[in-house]
Amino acid sequence: MSAAQIRPAAAADIPALLDLLKLLFSIEKDFVFNAAKQERGLRMLLASPQAAVIVAAQGGQVIGMCTGQLLISTAQGGPSALVEDVAVLPAHQGKGLGRRLVAAAEAWAVSHGASRIQLLADRNNAPALAFYQKTGLQSTAMICLRKML
Repeated sequence: MSAAQIRPAAAADIPALLDLLKLLFSIEKDFVFNAAKQERGLRMLLASPQAAVIVAAQGGQVIGMCTGQLLISTAQGGPSALVEDVAVLPAHQGKGLGRRLVAAAEAWAVSHGASRIQLLADRNNAPALAFYQKTGLQSTAMICLRKML
């Protein structure tokens, strides 16, 4: 089979992206999959010049995804990128696709003036944490707090 292509997502990819998000949210305890909400979020990301939805596709099938969006960081004195939704179908994991997706998000962030990327990961997902460390991401002393509005 041919090598996977890393490319920007299109609206036609949304059904496959929803499948990947459903898989991802089944692992992450803080999120509940809701197709209507996730589709609305994906459409907003696709329409935003401050965001990127990147996919890995092989043989016409989306097999992985990653999203990024710009934030203004006072610590950095400029743009920073939040990377989210890194997911690869289980049959395609361990082949470097996740690393290629994160690298593409990093390249997108740099091209948009970001001097840092950051992401949140489930503290109980040891394989994901090990993967992120291999991509050069480092743990910080920060913790995530949230309040639903």
